[in-house]
Amino acid sequence: MKKLIIINGPNLNLLGKREPEIYGGETFESFLKTIQSKYPDVQIDYFQSNIEGELISKIQDVGFSYDGIVLNAAAYTHTSVGIGDAIKAIETPVVEVHISNTFAREAFRHQSYISPSAKGVILGFGLQSYILAIESFL
Repeated sequence: MKKLIIINGPNLNLLGKREPEIYGGETFESFLKTIQSKYPDVQIDYFQSNIEGELISKIQDVGFSYDGIVLNAAAYTHTSVGIGDAIKAIETPVVEVHISNTFAREAFRHQSYISPSAKGVILGFGLQSYILAIESFL
């Protein structure tokens, strides 16, 4: 059985409440149940934190034992050299995911410290971006 983990960064715990015009009205916990039922033969774990160091620690913890990481580092995508370095340091491939099309938003969101070390980048397809990322590991 493949082992994947979805790691979400800051403010993604507010999905369903936060800016629904950008992020939609569904909570991530509800969507996670949908994903897990769609892929019963895949172990899909989940971690979310608003704290940069906790995200780095989780990446390091799973980065040698999982088959794939689906990472939405949210705002840390554009600011965290530390998360980018953590991805460089592990063996597990990472797919960078964003719910919105970051290139259609503010200019500071066009920079990613994750993309250079990621297996791929999927953005702009809403929560379906996560499904596309999971499919890339199967």
